[in-house]
Amino acid sequence: MRITAEGLTWSVAGTPVVRGVGVDVAPGETVGLLGPNGSGKSSLLRCLAGLRTPDAGTVRYDGVSVRGWSPRRIARTVAYVEQDAGTDSDLRVADVVGLGRTPFRDRWRGPDAADRAAVAAALEHVGLTAHARRPWRALSGGERQRAHIARALAQQPQALLLDEPTNHLDIKHRLALMELLSGTGRTVLVALHDLSLAARYCDRLLLLHHGRLIAAGPPADVLTAARLAEVFEVDAELATDAWGHPCVGYRGPLGAPAAAPRTTL
Repeated sequence: MRITAEGLTWSVAGTPVVRGVGVDVAPGETVGLLGPNGSGKSSLLRCLAGLRTPDAGTVRYDGVSVRGWSPRRIARTVAYVEQDAGTDSDLRVADVVGLGRTPFRDRWRGPDAADRAAVAAALEHVGLTAHARRPWRALSGGERQRAHIARALAQQPQALLLDEPTNHLDIKHRLALMELLSGTGRTVLVALHDLSLAARYCDRLLLLHHGRLIAAGPPADVLTAARLAEVFEVDAELATDAWGHPCVGYRGPLGAPAAAPRTTL
């Protein structure tokens, strides 16, 4: 599914947070949404997911405007994973993941075989099958985040919109999650703080600064030394690691004194 937006603007108390942003994410593409805190990433994702009504501009799924769509219709099309999603602590993990099936069930109907199969597949994808019957409150922060991603996968959406999904995850599960997202075959738009993960796993990057889209394209075109200095205030550049993967190398924050040479005793 293609997600497009033109001229999106959204404000809080008269202060623009998203300023005239245009987005075009092609079917099956994994696109990283980058920018420092306060740049408008979360607000833009919420507009694209139908959770915010923009002051101006249009959001389209496969060329069809979503203005006026019901939350249920949107939830049958895209799944949104927020940074810190609260959930009733009395639920089991499988119950939390099963919430992703809500848009497909009648109000009074319980889960059927298709729902249970979708939940089982989602738990397996994120490596939580063994935790299906555990109480939610017994999970670590990283496990809870993986469960919320499983809930989104259980929706069987055409597109995934994720806001900092690697927060709370250790290195192994960060890599595993990005492998999973980039290999789903779905349209994926994911906000990230880890620029090296974004450079390695995303087909294209969108870079926000003060609510405006200032760059879009392949990682090598977006993550230049000049842009990293302008937007993130760091002395850095796109490099290649020992395995040939693109990554961001940092000298340090702009204006920091040069580190003193180490002395070997």
